[in-house]
Amino acid sequence: QVQLVESGGGLVQAGGSLRLSCAVSGLTFSKYAMGWFRQALGKEREFVADINWNGGSTDYADSVKGRFAISRANAKNMVYLQMNSLKPEDTAVYYCAVDQSGRYDYWGQGTQVTVSS
Repeated sequence: QVQLVESGGGLVQAGGSLRLSCAVSGLTFSKYAMGWFRQALGKEREFVADINWNGGSTDYADSVKGRFAISRANAKNMVYLQMNSLKPEDTAVYYCAVDQSGRYDYWGQGTQVTVSS
């Protein structure tokens, strides 16, 4: 079955950096775009970033543009989210998901990111 496992979350001070990783198994990884989402306590899940099948095209939420970078390693079935200049409002559970032409059917369990001020 399809599995996505996120890692790399933690507690960091404002202005710091974290790199999230997502390991994917159970499908032909290189065929799919991948996305990162986040959900803060009491808020709806929101889009963070997306990357196409070969890494040649990326998209970001306005709130993270210039600070976050999504990348992938198809040989390793991995997708990453480099997060720099973190702000307290970036605090959330971060999820990776398989993008099936705009439909996200497979999700990981999430990893907590907490940014202290």
